[in-house]
Amino acid sequence: MNVLPALRSGKPRMEFGYVRPTEELEIPFAIIEGAEPGPCLLITAGVHGSEYCSIEAAVRLMQTRPVEIKGTLLILPILNTQAFRKRNIYIMPQDGKNLNRMFPGRPDGTTSERLAHWLVTEVFPKADAYVDCHGGDLDEGLQPFTIFPAGCEKSKALAAAFGIPVAVATGGAGYTVDAAHKLGVPSILPEVSGNGLWGDATVAQMTDGIRGVMRHIGMLPGAAPVTPLDVVTMWVPVAPATGLWYPRKDLCEPVAQGELLGEIRTVFGEVLVSIHSKKEGFILYRLTSLSVNEKEALLGVGTPV
Repeated sequence: MNVLPALRSGKPRMEFGYVRPTEELEIPFAIIEGAEPGPCLLITAGVHGSEYCSIEAAVRLMQTRPVEIKGTLLILPILNTQAFRKRNIYIMPQDGKNLNRMFPGRPDGTTSERLAHWLVTEVFPKADAYVDCHGGDLDEGLQPFTIFPAGCEKSKALAAAFGIPVAVATGGAGYTVDAAHKLGVPSILPEVSGNGLWGDATVAQMTDGIRGVMRHIGMLPGAAPVTPLDVVTMWVPVAPATGLWYPRKDLCEPVAQGELLGEIRTVFGEVLVSIHSKKEGFILYRLTSLSVNEKEALLGVGTPV
């Protein structure tokens, strides 16, 4: 099918299948509709196909029983299916582009642009709230944090219900949560785990966070605990040269303005460039690969708002 089934049938159900947003893409989906009416929560994962913790969390949530919830869960557990199968980092293999920079997309664009356009026009408008699950890719270590659209109090409340203390307020076009926010859909992007690793503890952190969101919007009974948030912005230096990357800072370490963050060297040890911090803050994520290519992100520095 090239369109999702209707989400609100008025009867409890669990429906699984595949949808074709474009002729070359086939994406799995799950629809879980509760016995009572309520909000629609959209959950996506696998925007980056090797962020396995987020994908496994979405897969486990597909087993939610209708009797447990009010409203409707719509889950798209692996958006970037070829990257998942090929263990690619960041990009969609069909066009070499990062899907989470392509929103709102184009109906006549490349594969990632058309997928983004389908999500914005056909999927996001169905949701009352949206969680786009992520985690550190195969070459990326991170401490957990949640991204939300800057200035959106409803999205910030979702982040507080999710339960990770560090929240990154972000702006700018290209991202899932920004595109959803512009449609009026409160949205968050939680990041849990790193280097493509997954296990019961990190998957549970993701699923527990989503259940907190479900309580917050009234899908599950009970009140969601509200986590006080350390709201930051993020400064991301990119590599000005290709070489070997030697970071000087690890996750969570504090950073002073002007402090050395790392060096890019040749294989013979020559320092090509030294990376100094333009901001004061702490390390949210970092490239863990020895190899680095020009224009790749090296670190994320959380800076006070």
